[in-house]
Amino acid sequence: QVQLVESGGGLVQAGGSLRLSCAASGRTFSTYTMGWFRQAPGKEREFVAEILPSGDSAYYTDSVKGRFSISRDNAKNTVYLQMNSLKPEDTAVYYCAATHIWGRRHPRDYNYWGQGTQVTVSS
Repeated sequence: QVQLVESGGGLVQAGGSLRLSCAASGRTFSTYTMGWFRQAPGKEREFVAEILPSGDSAYYTDSVKGRFSISRDNAKNTVYLQMNSLKPEDTAVYYCAATHIWGRRHPRDYNYWGQGTQVTVSS
């Protein structure tokens, strides 16, 4: 089992950057695929990015490709989401999540979730 705590959200102007962090408890962090999801008001939770346990490979939803970058530090039990060139449509609560599955990219395939961190991008 793993517990996740996100941080780094906030209010930023369009075009700005934020770096989200997700700290995990437990000794098995390095065995999990880690993902970032987001949920805007009135919308379903959607996939943003995921990274293999080794950190060797990552996958992004089309709307964030070239702007967002996911990374992890297994020695620190932490996964990051660097968000650049932010747009108002990126406004959402961002969640990190963990799974032993790679490639499904749906919330139902992730077993463990953080509490979320709010990202607000003003125009």
